[in-house]
Amino acid sequence: MNNIIDIFKALSNETRLNILKWLKEPGRYFPPQGLHIPEGESFDDSVCVGSICERAEISQSTISTYLDMMLRCGLLESKRCGKWTYYRRNEKTIQELARYIGTEL
Repeated sequence: MNNIIDIFKALSNETRLNILKWLKEPGRYFPPQGLHIPEGESFDDSVCVGSICERAEISQSTISTYLDMMLRCGLLESKRCGKWTYYRRNEKTIQELARYIGTEL
C-alpha cells in the first residue's frame, strides 16, 4: 500500500474515524439517501455531505475537508449528482488496510 501513511493520518481524527464507521452501516446512522441520484443510476450505501454534517455536528467546510482527505487516500469513493455529492466507503482499500495490519504490523 503506497499511501498507508496518509490512511493512518486520516484515521487519526475521531470524526474522520466515525465517518468511516457510520458509512459501514449508513441505514443505521443516516436518513434514507439517494434522492438526488438520477433514476437508473446507483451508488449503493452512499450518504450526501449534508447528512454527514448533521450527524457529526460540524460545519460543511470542515466535513468537506475531511471527506476530501479520506477520498484522496482511497478510504472513500464519491459521486456527484448535480449540486449534491454522495460518499461511501471504498471497501477494497479497507480490506487492503486490514491485510496490511494483519501481515505487516
